[in-house]
Amino acid sequence: MRLHYIQHVPFEGPGSIMEWAKTRGLDISATKLFDGEPFPDLDDLDILVVMGGPMGVNDVAEYPWLTQEKAFIKEAIGRNKVVVGICLGAQIISECLGGVVRKNKFREVGWFPVSLTPPAWEHPIFKTLPATFDALHWHGDTFSIPKGALHIASSEGCPNQAFIYDERVIGLQFHLETTPESLEDIMGGSPGDMEAGEGEPYVQGPQEIKEKAKGLLEGLKKNLFKLMDAIKERCR
Repeated sequence: MRLHYIQHVPFEGPGSIMEWAKTRGLDISATKLFDGEPFPDLDDLDILVVMGGPMGVNDVAEYPWLTQEKAFIKEAIGRNKVVVGICLGAQIISECLGGVVRKNKFREVGWFPVSLTPPAWEHPIFKTLPATFDALHWHGDTFSIPKGALHIASSEGCPNQAFIYDERVIGLQFHLETTPESLEDIMGGSPGDMEAGEGEPYVQGPQEIKEKAKGLLEGLKKNLFKLMDAIKERCR
């Protein structure tokens, strides 16, 4: 089985998804758009993972590869591939499915609880997760739930945290793939994001993020592995 991931910036990589894929014996390949790498032939992958990034889905003038990326993701969905988007990746997938991406009422930066919606409690993929769990958040935009998709999760600061479409296309606004190293990367790559302005109750500072990570990263990894194992079953 073959997993391919799309990475938009050096400081938002696959994190523990890489460890999961290696321990499950998957072949791994990547398109690192910041290095100008090409997209693969869709026949050469089973699972496509689209990572996050600080840009927005409409920043095509500054990042012209976004146009090609959206076309590639649409084709992957049309070819019945398993597609998983994280943060920006989820927003791009939502748009590809006819959804709308806009500014969220609040920025979410740091560790906050995510709760599954009742339909997710018995879903064959998402029932592997606790009803409520902590995850890392790092976003200012939000996606709408595409028509025909199931609303999977929400948080206090952002109602639309996850969806699944056609039982194989998944969008996650939050991060389960975070490792100690990838946390340092994203904090170093986006230091200004951790500065809370007036009326921003869901933005944590660097020290709080690091302290909370100590007690959360192990459980985060376990949830990521359980979720990816369930997603992998869709490829059978």
